[in-house]
Amino acid sequence: MERAELEKLQLERLQKTVERCYHDVPHYRKKFQELGIDPSDIQSLDDLTKLPFTVKTDLRDNYPYGMFAVPMSEIVRIHSSSGTTGKPTVVGYNRHDLNIWSELMARSLACAGATKNDVIHNAYGYGLFTGGLGVHYGCEKLGASVIPISGGNSKKQVMIMQDYGSTVLCCTPSYALNLAEVMNDLGVAPTDLKLKVGIFGAEPWSAEMREKIEKLLGIQALDIYGLSEIIGPGVGIECPYKKGLHIWEDHFIVEIVDPVTLQPVAEGQKGELVITSLTKETLPMIRYRTRDITTAHYEKCECGRTHVRIDRISGRSDDMLIIRGVNVFPSQIESALLNIGQVEPHYLIIVDRVGNLDTIEVQVEVSQGLFTDDVKGLEALERTVKNSIESTLGISVKVRLVEPKSIERSTGKAKRVIDKRKNRE
Repeated sequence: MERAELEKLQLERLQKTVERCYHDVPHYRKKFQELGIDPSDIQSLDDLTKLPFTVKTDLRDNYPYGMFAVPMSEIVRIHSSSGTTGKPTVVGYNRHDLNIWSELMARSLACAGATKNDVIHNAYGYGLFTGGLGVHYGCEKLGASVIPISGGNSKKQVMIMQDYGSTVLCCTPSYALNLAEVMNDLGVAPTDLKLKVGIFGAEPWSAEMREKIEKLLGIQALDIYGLSEIIGPGVGIECPYKKGLHIWEDHFIVEIVDPVTLQPVAEGQKGELVITSLTKETLPMIRYRTRDITTAHYEKCECGRTHVRIDRISGRSDDMLIIRGVNVFPSQIESALLNIGQVEPHYLIIVDRVGNLDTIEVQVEVSQGLFTDDVKGLEALERTVKNSIESTLGISVKVRLVEPKSIERSTGKAKRVIDKRKNRE
């Protein structure tokens, strides 16, 4: 679809969404009235900036169903966040929303190269988390054969991939590495499987981790994007050209803003991703601040698609660590580690405060072959890791090499940071 036609469709759908929010969601009606905004004020896409932002706190303040725009009698599915940092955010779907979600997820799978002839090994978690069921219904909509294996029991996962002929792997990138490690322990080579592509998401990951996964599993690794507040997985995905994730703009409007000033940044500049949903009926979102840091690109992709592309998420504005006044994202450390090539892609960042000084320690797993009694060799490796991280971050860090497989593995999103400063406040 050419951009002029696309933007005409976006405006029509934005106007309907704003009307829905104003009339059916008390939270939005109050916000609009405070700003003196009437739905009829939205006459162009540029008028989007007149509308208020929506943040996760708004969903928590209206917990559990206060942001829904349809009666509960129409809701056919409920998902929610884990609620580890407060009240869970609750999201709902009516039949229309589930159809849209399935269509977008099927479109995403097709963009990655999957077809109805594929056997899709879905190791995303099933349950309140949107990953498992979102991918599942997209697979069925595409007509592919889906294996609803969920996470965990990695030895059995490897056996099933081998015996059932899985061709597409869907999970978090950290779990893909975990599966590769288990395959190695079992003596299963990538050539023993039929995997051709992996679709990985739900946590930030670096280009270096992509290379590692592709090498270990012998597949093409593609990034997928989504979040439950917007709809779930399938908001966007990479095509095989790997020039960014295509966001399906006929269903979402994308903005990139400065996370401090909240003003739009220039095209090609990094900022916080803000999304407005255009077709979701149950939980329409106006200018939702995702907190994800990325960059937008509007030129046509080599694959021919015209929808905007965003770079891989490099971090989150609220996960960003500030160490001695310097902004630090875990993905920067991951990138520095994997560039060395002598350590495993498993690490843990521990931030603390001694007196008035912030400290940062990075625990890094050493590969089995390098973890020997050669103390001098390990000390040299530790210096190499320390120099690589300090060169990337621009601040001093403490590095501690730890034994192979001593850092806890995750079947879902990996835990990378322990910030002890929060317990001292």
